[in-house]
Amino acid sequence: MSLFNVFNISGSALHAQTVRLNTTASNLANAEAASSSVGGTYRARQPVFQTVLYGGGVGDESSAGVGVADIVESEAPLRKEYRPEHPLADEDGYVFLPNVNPVDEFANMISASRSYQSSIEVVDASKQMLLRTLALGE
Repeated sequence: MSLFNVFNISGSALHAQTVRLNTTASNLANAEAASSSVGGTYRARQPVFQTVLYGGGVGDESSAGVGVADIVESEAPLRKEYRPEHPLADEDGYVFLPNVNPVDEFANMISASRSYQSSIEVVDASKQMLLRTLALGE
């Protein structure tokens, strides 16, 4: 495997973790978005990752990376709270709230940011190795 493939692999991981951080931020931003109906209520979203193969042709080196296959909505039940004074309350006085668990989302955010940081460190280490290899020719 070429050292240059490391940049493709790490770059794909950086992109995937950026998508993960963005969906987590969206979930947290909508955690208290009330609705008057089940259909109009925000549902937590999570990215689904997949392996992406690069190269692999005859005589080519192949490597793998990570890609985002889809962003799926959670099937967990929505929260239903009795708030008769709320302007979006239904005829029974209930509002529907998203199925977002802030504790899970913060844990997901920490995990994604650490994965992002690890990928940055891989890119930096690879860059340093390439620079040292070039310095050997001096």
